[in-house]
Amino acid sequence: MQNAIRKVALITLVIIMAGIFSEVYAQCPMCRSAVESAMQNEDNTVGVGLNKGILYLLASPYLIVAFVGGLWYRKNRKAKNG
Repeated sequence: MQNAIRKVALITLVIIMAGIFSEVYAQCPMCRSAVESAMQNEDNTVGVGLNKGILYLLASPYLIVAFVGGLWYRKNRKAKNG
């Protein structure tokens, strides 16, 4: 069990470090130009769509972690009771 926890911690650390040191700035200018051109045409649907997409991408990792944590809690509870 300890080895599994260490492996998960190591994988998580590697993913976090890769996210910190990678350059992912490619889409920011594209999104900004799309919103600026839409605002000039007084069409706010592009900005609303981008905001919803950002919230969706923000919530996804938290939902995944909550789901895995719930499964882990349920498995440990069954092991203690059974």
